[in-house]
Amino acid sequence: MTVRVAVVGAGIIGLATAWALERRGFACLVFEQGAPGGGQSAGESRIFRHAHEDPRQSELATRARSGWNEWEEEFGSPLISDDGALVIGQGGVERLKNYSRITGAEVSELGPEDLAEALPILASFEGPAMIDPGAGAIRSRLTLANLISAAGLNLVPEKVESVTSRPGGGVSIATSFGLREFDAAVVSAGAGTLGLASTAGLDLPIETRAHVRLTAPLKEPDTPPRLACVQDSSGAFGEAAAYGSPLRGNREYAVGLSTTTALDPEGGGMAELDRIALRTRAYISKALPGLDLSGAVPFQRWVTELPWSPDGLAIWQSGDSYFIAGHNLFKLAPVLGKVLAESVSEGRVPEGFRPEDRLGDPRMGAAESAPAS
Repeated sequence: MTVRVAVVGAGIIGLATAWALERRGFACLVFEQGAPGGGQSAGESRIFRHAHEDPRQSELATRARSGWNEWEEEFGSPLISDDGALVIGQGGVERLKNYSRITGAEVSELGPEDLAEALPILASFEGPAMIDPGAGAIRSRLTLANLISAAGLNLVPEKVESVTSRPGGGVSIATSFGLREFDAAVVSAGAGTLGLASTAGLDLPIETRAHVRLTAPLKEPDTPPRLACVQDSSGAFGEAAAYGSPLRGNREYAVGLSTTTALDPEGGGMAELDRIALRTRAYISKALPGLDLSGAVPFQRWVTELPWSPDGLAIWQSGDSYFIAGHNLFKLAPVLGKVLAESVSEGRVPEGFRPEDRLGDPRMGAAESAPAS
């Protein structure tokens, strides 16, 4: 008999999960109350990067990169730019070196002239720098468009109110249009995951926070042939951590600080978000003088963080329902979709992705990768 699965949330993880489930022979309905891809997955660009503080996530990113290659072949479109992603500052360089040691992947140290070639909008910088040529900017809207098209008529524009286990197995999904029954459910609803998990009897340690980034056009009218992503941990330009990613065919660049703030859904705390936006403008003026700040546009979005790491992620299980939460998941979508499909198929969350595994916690990752004494 066909196994029917409800996927709640049509962001990148929900759509990737539906894609993986369909290829395993499951029948899926994807529930989304708003525009597909319009929640935490919104925006035109994300950075694909391999290096993480937790070596387990570097290995996961390597698997995800193969998944992106599969998607590119399936959809017939390049989904990650080939301009690479560079890091400046000793901390970022050490993480990238560690990734290279673990995987054997090729990375390159950069001098000032190399930096100017890889990212011509960057101010002069003579500190440690390195580039990962296998990383780059994810074309997020194009990726979502392909996955939405693949989901087709299986996208259901209904708000899910609750996800509860049925006696004897299976899941009841209560929506704005009534009650539906499924053999299993996967919930990847961003900020809405916490509330839906509570209807299944789970108390997830999710904190919903707000983030802002600015997108600015390049000052020079000619599009540069190369425009790499950047992660800056140098502190040389007034901020401890920042990132940048090209979009719109290298005509614009999105910049954000690695800072989030508590903000209630009614808008309380907006003053702090405005202060972060001002700090971001100040950072751009120092670090990226090739950008035209007069044309900068802010973009605000919700993020969900777990207590053990800003990059933390986990999958919780309640009966035949699976709930995924974490931050910076977009780049891992191809592999996380497969992991969630495997969870449904096997009836359990694979080892390494459970809450007790604390994926993203560098202390846990270091302990698992340490040689036995």
